[in-house]
Amino acid sequence: MKNISLSLVLLLFALNFIQAQEIPSTNNTGGSIKPATSGSNSIFLPRVDNEVEDIFMKKEEPKINMRQDKNGLLTEGDRVAAEWKADKKAKSEYAKDQYLGDVKTSGKFVELYCRDHEFVDGDRVKITVNGEVIFNNLALTGSYRPILVTLQSGFNTIEFEALNQGLSGPNTAMLKVFGEDGQELVSKEWNLLTGAKASLMVVKQ
Repeated sequence: MKNISLSLVLLLFALNFIQAQEIPSTNNTGGSIKPATSGSNSIFLPRVDNEVEDIFMKKEEPKINMRQDKNGLLTEGDRVAAEWKADKKAKSEYAKDQYLGDVKTSGKFVELYCRDHEFVDGDRVKITVNGEVIFNNLALTGSYRPILVTLQSGFNTIEFEALNQGLSGPNTAMLKVFGEDGQELVSKEWNLLTGAKASLMVVKQ
């Protein structure tokens, strides 16, 4: 009798164990959770792609220095700067006022075009016509800037006073003057130390 009772107990235990293995576990949301395995579908051990490179083994690509001549690659600023000549050395003679000459015209106005024709380094000038200031602080860039000057009958004095000498050398500029008909009347350069003036006389006939 004891043997039969023991067999029934073992049988019930075995049935309960088998039933527990067949019923999947559930999470709080009612979904099934698969048991973790060491295979490629394990949620704890994700599949590793053997084709992915080890980030520690990956070599860094050499960087190109855009400012090195040996690479043949220069910045736009380098290209523009290379087109301008270096400023002349500041000389004591540049401290004197400079006369650019005189021109005659029958037109009502002239057009002035001036720019820093050497190293563009921040040169600035004050421009006056017959003693009246028309530009108090004009920056000289690498491009010509048109300035229209209405003339009075007779003599018209146009002065360019150097407010500074930029970062290097004297205050330098190329000046071109055109008449009302579009013809070039004069083309001059100036080299001035701070405070010196370049003047031009325009005679309206």
